[in-house]
Amino acid sequence: ASSRLQHEYVPSAHLSAACTCLAWAPPGGRPPPSKDGPQRKKRKSEVAEVDKQSDILAIGTAVGSILLYSTVKGELQSKLDGGHDNRVNCVRWHQDNCCLYSCSEDKHIVEWNTQTCKVKCKWKGDNNSVTSLCISPDGKMLLSAGRTIKLWDLETKEVYRHFTGHATSVSSLMFTTVKPMNENKPFDGITGLYFLSGAIHDRLLSVWYIRSDRKEKNAVMSFTVTDEPTFIDLTVSEVKEEPVKLAVVCRDGQLHLFEHILNGYCKKPLTSNCTIQIATPGNDGDSTPKPVPILAAAFCTDKQSLLLVYGNTLQPIIEKVSLNTTESHICLIRDIQKVLSLKTDVALTKVKTPVVNSDTKVLVPGIPGHSTAVKTPSSGKEKKKNKRKPGETEESIEERLEALDIDVSKVKTPGGLPQTDSFAVLLVQGLESNDAEILNRVLNTRKENVIKNTVARMPIHAVIPLLHELTKRLQGNPYSASLMVRWLKSVFTLHASYLCTLPDLIPQLGMLYQLMESRVKTLQKLSRLHGRLFILVTQVAASEAVQDVTEVNQTAKLVYEDESSEEEGSDDEMIADKDSDENWDEDDEKEEQSDEQEMTVEKEINGDSDLEPENESEEE
Repeated sequence: ASSRLQHEYVPSAHLSAACTCLAWAPPGGRPPPSKDGPQRKKRKSEVAEVDKQSDILAIGTAVGSILLYSTVKGELQSKLDGGHDNRVNCVRWHQDNCCLYSCSEDKHIVEWNTQTCKVKCKWKGDNNSVTSLCISPDGKMLLSAGRTIKLWDLETKEVYRHFTGHATSVSSLMFTTVKPMNENKPFDGITGLYFLSGAIHDRLLSVWYIRSDRKEKNAVMSFTVTDEPTFIDLTVSEVKEEPVKLAVVCRDGQLHLFEHILNGYCKKPLTSNCTIQIATPGNDGDSTPKPVPILAAAFCTDKQSLLLVYGNTLQPIIEKVSLNTTESHICLIRDIQKVLSLKTDVALTKVKTPVVNSDTKVLVPGIPGHSTAVKTPSSGKEKKKNKRKPGETEESIEERLEALDIDVSKVKTPGGLPQTDSFAVLLVQGLESNDAEILNRVLNTRKENVIKNTVARMPIHAVIPLLHELTKRLQGNPYSASLMVRWLKSVFTLHASYLCTLPDLIPQLGMLYQLMESRVKTLQKLSRLHGRLFILVTQVAASEAVQDVTEVNQTAKLVYEDESSEEEGSDDEMIADKDSDENWDEDDEKEEQSDEQEMTVEKEINGDSDLEPENESEEE
């Protein structure tokens, strides 16, 4: 209903071959005919088995085996082997549910018992490969087809009727009627029925009539379509006047609907009553509508509406469409691009010629630290020939050796450090040869991504030696320890799964654990001290900030009075000047004090003070 993928079965590639055909087991199905007559009761186990098999899918493979897959359990239930030794072309379930028929390229038809997974019967079905099967409505007869069509009696396994068939191998066979049209004669289960056949590369679908005599072997009527039929569905006519409705999906992505009452011979091929196509609206970006292929179609139970499957086989869209078949051609417009768009590259070639820039540096396999001069390959036209031109001197061995000159300086980048990929090799070499110089060069890097890449690229056998080396270096001065911790971290994150597999891991890492514990022991005391000092320093700084703020003088510096004598004015000015001078002196003193205090605080922070840490707080 939501056209979502509900279940997926992926056979493991080394166990089974490609799937070639499918068939669902009939749901429930009829019980097998009882030997003791109608009074014999079914055992409980039989009932259970019948119910169990409603979800079984039979899958034929290219190597001749048949797989029975349960969709409810999501697993293979059983495998039918030993029947065919070539590709299985078609599988069909019998109505009584524990019987399966299959045909193959090896010209044989096999009847299987699906409960015991054994071959019940095997017989030769044709001189060529048998490509299609169909069981009659009453379950007593079997149609098989390679190119010619044969009707077999399932009890005796003998040919009951022959039909001409098609020029190419038949791809589909199905019965179109359940009862004969002529109801005067008693019905023997097969005579008077019509069936339909379609073949590959054949644009005609043929309808055949099963007669009481063996003379007539040709088709009674045919339906014509535009291309090879890939999917056929029909409504079986059960009443005499009821027409057979046929939905045929062709290779070109069109769907043809036929409606015809089967009543004897018809000379001309019948054309379709209605042709259905699907196209994109072609509005955004693309002005031309594109056809959308129809992949399959099936009639719903009401025999009027259709289920259409269209689009892409990876993610098909399933839609229910009720059709008005009075029109001879219908084009449905669906915007499929919004649902799924697959980009396909046009004309992919496997051979790619790399574009080599003259400035690029080509890395050559070999010992890191050494490089040979790389000559860019000349184009095909200028291939060097062994023959020398007249007058050209041959290169001496000395010159040739010079051309292969091994020069260490070439590999060094401007920074003097090798690339990341050679770091891993250098590290392994350093660990193996215990060369301190190489190890220092590698382990003193600070770049996180370089460390990660190196650890990721190093071989697994070098992990434990590297851990030992890191442990040794962690015991040194704190600066190098902080670098080593980065290496440790990436070793543990990237190689944790390998380290977990080592049985003697705890003794190997014992020293590291002890180191860490001894380092962490003093952390608590140090952090407490740090906390106290931090509080003191902030308090001191805060008090200084308060002292630095100058008090705002509320008295006016200058007062203008309109009607005043000159003497008074001069007195006022003098007073103002005095005040301001006094203020300046105070400010200078304050600044000197604050400078001194700051100096003492800095000394103490830098550890220059010769006071013991316990007395420090008291002193301050």
